[in-house]
Amino acid sequence: MGSKVGQWAFIIAVLLAVLFGFLKAGEWEGVLTLVLVIAGLIVGFLNVTEHETSSFLLAAIALMATSAANLSVIDDLVPNVGTWLQSIVGNFAVLVAPAAVIVAIKAVWALAKD
Repeated sequence: MGSKVGQWAFIIAVLLAVLFGFLKAGEWEGVLTLVLVIAGLIVGFLNVTEHETSSFLLAAIALMATSAANLSVIDDLVPNVGTWLQSIVGNFAVLVAPAAVIVAIKAVWALAKD
């Protein structure tokens, strides 16, 4: 992992992704999404080393694929739980997507340099 700023950005972003999953953002949804995107960019620039690139990108793909699943069907068994899970996983995808773009660009850049 990179600097302390990157580590704190990741911890705070994960907590916010979970917290935002339980809230109905309404008019603040765009702002909350922007916060997660900015945190994702910071994480992508500062936290993922060259050694971690493949693992991170594979995990990002898995997370983004999971975010496409319809978890809200769980609401039929336990009210609201599926909706909350869907929102939390979606928030994680919003956080990880910009980080994955940065890490992928860094990987392509490193390959092109060699």
